[in-house]
Amino acid sequence: MNTLPTVKHIVAVASGKGGVGKSTVAVNLALALSKKGLRVGLLDADIYGPSQALMLGARVKEGLEVVDELLLPVKLHGIESMSISFVSSERTPAIWRGPMASGAMEQLLMKTKWGELDVLLVDMPPGTGDIQLTLAQKVRVSGAIIVTTPQNVALLDARKGIEMFRRVSIPVMGIVENMSIYVCPECGHEDRVYGSGGGLSVAKEYGTELLGEIPLNSKVRECSDEGQPIFSKDSENLFNEIFLKIADRVQEFLDSSTVPVPSLKISDD
Repeated sequence: MNTLPTVKHIVAVASGKGGVGKSTVAVNLALALSKKGLRVGLLDADIYGPSQALMLGARVKEGLEVVDELLLPVKLHGIESMSISFVSSERTPAIWRGPMASGAMEQLLMKTKWGELDVLLVDMPPGTGDIQLTLAQKVRVSGAIIVTTPQNVALLDARKGIEMFRRVSIPVMGIVENMSIYVCPECGHEDRVYGSGGGLSVAKEYGTELLGEIPLNSKVRECSDEGQPIFSKDSENLFNEIFLKIADRVQEFLDSSTVPVPSLKISDD
C-alpha cells in the first residue's frame, strides 16, 4: 500500500447518495481545520461531478504548474486543493467507465505535489463504487465522515456507506447531519423539513457519534456559488461555530488514532 510521505492523515468525506451537501461540508470543514492551525489539503475526488473549484472560487484557466512531473496544488483560502476541474473545461463531462474515473482520481491523489499536511480531506463521489474502493486500496485512510440528511431515503444509503468503510477496515469517525432544521429568517419559526433525529439514530446504531447538525439556510448555497464558503465569510456566524466543533472532534480522533491496514482484498476486475 502506498503512502503520501508529506501527508499525516487522509480523511474521506463521503455520502451514500448525492444531494446531501457532502461537498459543502468538506470545504467548510477544511477551512475550519485550517482555522485551528492545521495544514490542510482538499482533494475533489468526485470525477463525474466536481464542485470544489467553484466553491473555492478557483480561476484556473491555463492549466496547472508541474514540478518534477507532479502537479502543484492550487492554494485558496489557506488550503491546498486539487480537482479534475482544474485540468478540464467546466463544460467537458467525464464520459468514462468506472476504472477510468478511479484511475483519474488516483493520478490526482498520487501525482500532486502536496505540501507538509496534517490532514488531506478527500471529497468523495456519492455511492460505494470504484473510486471509493481505489482510495481504500491505494493509501491508508485514517477515517471517514458520513454526511447525510435526516430523511429515511438518505439514511438508507448512509448505512451502506458505513458498511462499505467497515468492510475495508476504515473507521467511521462520525456522522454529519446536514439540512437538519430550517429556521425562518423572518419569524424564527423552526421546521424539521426532512424529519428529525435520523443522523443520531444511525450514529447510535453503528457505535459512532453525531459530529454536528447543520441547518438548512440559503446563505450556505449563496456563499458556495460565489466561491466564498460560508466559513470564510463571517467569523461570527452560526456555521463557523458548528464547523469548528466538528473540526475539534475530527482533530481529537486523528490525534488518538492508529490507522489500521485494510484487511479486505478487493479485486481490480
